Amino acid sequence: MYQPRDQFQALKKYGIEIGTTTLSVERAIDIVRRQWPLIASVVAGTLALVVIYLLVSTPMYTANARILMDTRQTQVLDKETAINSNLIDTGFVDSQVEIIGSEDLIQSIVRRLRLTEDPEFNGSDPGIVAIIIGKTLSLFGSDGPPSKERIERAAVEAVQKNLKVERVLTTYVLSLNYRSKDADKAARIANAIADAYIVGALEAKYQSTKRAGEWLQQRSAELREQATASDRAVQTFKTENNIVGTSRGLMTEQQLSDVNTQLIQARAATAEAKARLDRIEAISDKDLAQPTVTDALNNSVITRLRAQYLDLAGQYADWSARYGKTHQASINLNNRMEELRKAIADEVRRIADAYRSDYAIAKSREASLEENMKGLVAQAGNTGQAQVRLRDLESAADTYRNLYNNFLEKLQHATQNQSFPISEARIIGTAVKPDKKSSPKTLLALVGGLVGGLCFGFGAAFSKELMSDVLRSPGEVEDELGVKCLGVLPDLHPQKPAGKKARLLLPIDSSAAKGKDDSSLSHYVVDHPFSRYAETLRNIKVSIDVARLTRDVRVIGIVSSLPKEGKTTVAANFGHLIALTGHRTLLIDGDLHTRSLTRELAPNAKTGLLEALRDPQSLGQHIKRSKETGLDFLPSFVVSRMVNSADVMASKAMTDMLATVRDSYDYIIIDLAPVMPVTDAKAISHLLDAMVYVIEWGRTTRSALQESLASSEAIQKKLLGAVLNRANPKMLKRIEAYKGSHYNSYYVEGA
Repeated sequence: MYQPRDQFQALKKYGIEIGTTTLSVERAIDIVRRQWPLIASVVAGTLALVVIYLLVSTPMYTANARILMDTRQTQVLDKETAINSNLIDTGFVDSQVEIIGSEDLIQSIVRRLRLTEDPEFNGSDPGIVAIIIGKTLSLFGSDGPPSKERIERAAVEAVQKNLKVERVLTTYVLSLNYRSKDADKAARIANAIADAYIVGALEAKYQSTKRAGEWLQQRSAELREQATASDRAVQTFKTENNIVGTSRGLMTEQQLSDVNTQLIQARAATAEAKARLDRIEAISDKDLAQPTVTDALNNSVITRLRAQYLDLAGQYADWSARYGKTHQASINLNNRMEELRKAIADEVRRIADAYRSDYAIAKSREASLEENMKGLVAQAGNTGQAQVRLRDLESAADTYRNLYNNFLEKLQHATQNQSFPISEARIIGTAVKPDKKSSPKTLLALVGGLVGGLCFGFGAAFSKELMSDVLRSPGEVEDELGVKCLGVLPDLHPQKPAGKKARLLLPIDSSAAKGKDDSSLSHYVVDHPFSRYAETLRNIKVSIDVARLTRDVRVIGIVSSLPKEGKTTVAANFGHLIALTGHRTLLIDGDLHTRSLTRELAPNAKTGLLEALRDPQSLGQHIKRSKETGLDFLPSFVVSRMVNSADVMASKAMTDMLATVRDSYDYIIIDLAPVMPVTDAKAISHLLDAMVYVIEWGRTTRSALQESLASSEAIQKKLLGAVLNRANPKMLKRIEAYKGSHYNSYYVEGA
């Protein structure tokens, strides 16, 4: 019984997504079995194209040269570079790859090697493909013979096309590969490109150094003039502002320092003179003969006079005591002592005058220094304002002087590099003549063709299967319908065996043979009882018999989704097969629209199903019996197509007739009209015990099948199983190859 996998999926309307195809391993294997000729054809075609390509393609030879980017060579003359340039930027190495393949460098190779005269580059010896393309383009017009510039340009493009430059992993090595039809030419061009790159690098460095030197020289001259002008401006400003420098700084600052020192000393000297003067004035009113005065003055004259005074004072005291103070000798001594006092007083006055003069001189010097100090301070203020501007001028002068010295040093370094140009690259692998071709690689091409052919073949096979949306295997039928697939019927071809007499279906009460030769497909199981076709129909009968163990199954409908799916042939052969087993079998042509079964089995019948429905008692008069198998056949005869055929099939008369024949026959087989075009099968489905669905192998789509079954729930319930019809015998053998070579040994197709 039909049980859809998903109720929603079973009731999907036509035009929406219908059915789901899951690509399992089993289905993939089935697809490969069915489509292996297509896969093999695609693989063979691909390999044929590869072989043709290998035969017509020109062998190419590849020469390899290697260049190392080595910064240590530039460290010979520049020790600072040796410290700062141990590593090269990866972007620099990648840039060298582009330089090697640049148009200017390749153009120099073309001119040096005169490649424009080589047939490989000037187009005088093109290949077959180039000739075809050239002839095709000539149909759309031509610009005339190519110019020299166009030939050279074409040669440059040809060299660039065959040149491949790449960095070797993460190293500083550049691999230079060049392909050519000639091995010697490949090596020669590869070495020429490597040499041109080295020479070009040296020339570029020389030119850049030369341009840098010229610019540095011009710039140094400008900086020299600017530095000289700045120094001149400094000196002029100093002269205008009376700024004189010494080893200890500006002269004004030095003078100010000196005057300040002198002023301090002068003030000290004034204070000292004032102290001496004050002291001498303080002791002028005292007894000058006292020791304190003498010690304070510390004067040799006063000291000597005091010593004389003391001697006389001693004599005076002695004589006064001896002779008295009035004695002339005492008086003389006293007079002499007075004279000494006066002399001391005069000396003190003289000293006081000297001190007074020294004090006056010190004060005058101090005042002079203070005045000079004020003038220097005022001058220093003016000089300080000028020094602000002077420092700016000196800073500018120092800057220009330093720039000039730096540029002069760089100019010297650039001149030195110009004299000794060293490249950062060197050739570490010279290209040699290759001893074998690099392309086309025969083995690789064949393997690639095989793999590609398999990929395209499998792609074509799976695309054909998955896009076709048809059923070809029992598993697909069971997945789609949810019922058992009762077998696969091979496609039959009409045969007319020689010497055989016509087979006739005679009226059940007739003994005369009337009609035409019926050795057609409807009797295939009779002519080939041991064929696969007959055995598959036996499997259908066995399935019906098994179902009869649990319920009454007598009336069996044979139905399909669309016309021309072979259900009529299946119904006829199924009826003959059951009749051959000795069971009472009635075959009814229930397709009132085409009556194809009637035309096949009883083309001369003038009465049939409709007459039996009108008069059930005359049923036996309308039945035709096969003399060979004993099959009873109830044809259908209508003058014109009926409008109410579905009503006839679902009528009470049909119910009564089927109830009558149930008692007379073991199997009643009805060939019904297709489900999709008309509703006859749906109308009579309630009168059937079981239905066998015929699906045309490789033709009936899943969408048609789903729409047919989804349109009638009664058909779904009565569905006993399905059978795949008209399967390609050759493809069946491929699909069932896994069953072994002896699987078909039990079948005898020809008989």
